[in-house]
Amino acid sequence: MISTERDAPTDRRAPGLFAGRYRWIICGLLFLATTILYIDRQILALLKGMLDQELHWTDTQFGLVMASFQATYGLGLLGFGWFVDRVGVKIGYGVTMGGSSAWAMFHALAGSVGGFTIARAGLGLSESGNFPSAIKAVAQWFPQKERALATAIFNAGACVGPVIAPAIIPFIAERWGWRADFLLLGALGFAWQGAWWLFYDRPESQKRLSTPELAYIESEAAVLVGVEKTPWRVLLKYRQTWAFVVAKLLTDPVWWFFLYWLPDYFKKTRGMDIQKSWSYLVAIYGLVTVLSLFGGWVTGHLVRKGWTVTRSRKTGLFFFALCVTPVYFATRTGNWGAVALIGLAGAAHQSWSANLFTTVSDMFPKRAVGSVVGLGGMAGAFGGVVFQIFPGWLLDHVPKATGYAILFGICGGAYLTAFVANHLLAPRFDPIVLE
Repeated sequence: MISTERDAPTDRRAPGLFAGRYRWIICGLLFLATTILYIDRQILALLKGMLDQELHWTDTQFGLVMASFQATYGLGLLGFGWFVDRVGVKIGYGVTMGGSSAWAMFHALAGSVGGFTIARAGLGLSESGNFPSAIKAVAQWFPQKERALATAIFNAGACVGPVIAPAIIPFIAERWGWRADFLLLGALGFAWQGAWWLFYDRPESQKRLSTPELAYIESEAAVLVGVEKTPWRVLLKYRQTWAFVVAKLLTDPVWWFFLYWLPDYFKKTRGMDIQKSWSYLVAIYGLVTVLSLFGGWVTGHLVRKGWTVTRSRKTGLFFFALCVTPVYFATRTGNWGAVALIGLAGAAHQSWSANLFTTVSDMFPKRAVGSVVGLGGMAGAFGGVVFQIFPGWLLDHVPKATGYAILFGICGGAYLTAFVANHLLAPRFDPIVLE
């Protein structure tokens, strides 16, 4: 059955100050949600030094706790991709933030390795709706030429969250205890959920959106949307699906490694606890934030200059892959040299990720975007499970400096491998017609 997205009432209120810009308000909400969720994800890594003394866990146990997040996050991505395609972005994102906020607060009740494992597993399941919801929202609210930039902006929350977290999490923990960090983040998530219900709707149903802006949004988008959802077994028949899945499998674990293990890296190899290393962590993610916005803008700029979508996206992906490779030398430089190399690699990852996400909406119709993103996210999360357990095991069995040198070497080669695999599976990012 086919229905049109123009079935909404045509009467519109004057949007006032935000005439022609309402889509960027939506993008801002996506950015804030991603920022909150990424602070949630990094809290435990920042508190590791404090919890080491309280729980006496090994690096292997810490890796397993973090892997529990990755495992349920991966399973949840598969389900949330389907859920968001079925119920829509408004409900899907609302469920994600409500569940995430509740599980963040649940961490305050944990007092053992088992308790943190359960809490992280619940948080991973809830947070898995973030990217399927956000990518689908971008596909609905932005024309193709702006999607990479919009994706880069909301995805910058994955950098801004880690910038904010080292500056505030240890401060709060020192004064009010580590449990206060989790309670605060849960409260922020519930506050965002209220704003989401107030401001979000589909473009054709949003009365705050002007008619000219709606026309602009739909200028490069198909007006017809299939009501039926595309089953996973159909999507997996397409090489384009596997191009996204394999690229996520190989590169997502690198970002998880940076997010969870950098505080430990500075402590174990450079002798700096979180009170001394927080400024370096803030500098790393600040650098990532600034540079990654360029990565989201540049491919859209190339499209506007007349390059094909395929040429602009692939040029960007290859360049970003090259920028990660120098991270191999991070263990062989001084503190600020390591900051520069890790910051460059993190920015390249975020730029890579924003453009990789955008290839899904380039190739697939809107009704399948959430499901494809969910499949790829699941693959990336399960790659992350392995790359949480492996570092913990490795660092318990070899000298810390040697272990981290091996781990940074793996990170440095992952993106070129992923680029080759992605190119072989999807030589062009042209729209496809699903069965």
